[in-house]
Amino acid sequence: MKAVVMEGVRQPLVVREFPDPVIGPKDALVRVEACGVCRSDWHLWQGDLSWVGFELPIPCVLGHEWAGTVEAVGDEVEHIRPGQRVLTPFHNGCGNCQLCRVGLPNICDNQAGFAGGFAQKAAIHGADFNAIPLPDNVSFEAGAAMGCRFMTSYHGVADRGEVSGGDWVVVNGCGGIGLSAVQVAAALGAQVIAVDLEEGKLSLARSQGAVETINALEHDVPTRVREITDGGANVSVDALGIKATMLNSVNSLRKGGVHVQIGITSAEEAGEVGLPIDFITMSEIEFRGSLGLPNQNYPSMLNMVASGKLQPETIVSETISIDQVPEVVESMTTFQTTGFVTITDFA
Repeated sequence: MKAVVMEGVRQPLVVREFPDPVIGPKDALVRVEACGVCRSDWHLWQGDLSWVGFELPIPCVLGHEWAGTVEAVGDEVEHIRPGQRVLTPFHNGCGNCQLCRVGLPNICDNQAGFAGGFAQKAAIHGADFNAIPLPDNVSFEAGAAMGCRFMTSYHGVADRGEVSGGDWVVVNGCGGIGLSAVQVAAALGAQVIAVDLEEGKLSLARSQGAVETINALEHDVPTRVREITDGGANVSVDALGIKATMLNSVNSLRKGGVHVQIGITSAEEAGEVGLPIDFITMSEIEFRGSLGLPNQNYPSMLNMVASGKLQPETIVSETISIDQVPEVVESMTTFQTTGFVTITDFA
């Protein structure tokens, strides 16, 4: 099959023939119809997350945000069938461990996912558990986004942030994660403030439902948030993962507010950022991490998408061929992408 292959950390990605995935008795082989090029792919290409022990086998195929059509299933698969339209969360949980059994497969210790979508075919491990049927009226492009960035933002805003109508919500960073968070929070009835360094991205945030925007090059973000909200936000999301956005997020909150950390750090932070602990303590700020979306929470999000209340496809800024992936990943080094850049041509 044709695939984009990572042959080493920071080495040029190569488009070439690569062996088809071999599926086990519980797995499904899927023809990939759409795959997003996510900043997490860039992090993995950079060798980030080595500080938490995350390393990929080399060579490998990146691409963890995909949807497609089932071509074959293993002998023990009972509920997924060939021809079915599916998506899969990037965290293919084992389905059997204590975390999976209590409804936390997104933080399963035995995850098998996080790769494979930059190719014509990919595998879903534990298909009965990890293959999520895609409604007929939802596009593959939208389905791909719900494999990582959109569903991650949904979980961060709706579940971890517990956002409700009337809340002031700040979203720091307006890449794919941030724009998704803006859309979800607005759909839940929140008043959303979007923060970024680029006016183009702030304009996109307004189109996704932000009622206010802040250019962080022109304003002190926490001060401006407090002016807009008369005291601070109820919920603030760091959608990027650098020191500046994390501190702006925490310091923008009112007493009793909730910070949601979605963005993962780069090599500069290596997972360590100093926080204003006295402010957090004296204001009873809650700091909550958020990763992916538990499998059993997909129906509520998919219902909102199928009904049109959420529209992930509106964040797709560009569709590309598989041959363009190396260039797009490279451009992420200087933050040149906007929205979801999505592969739809795998020929």
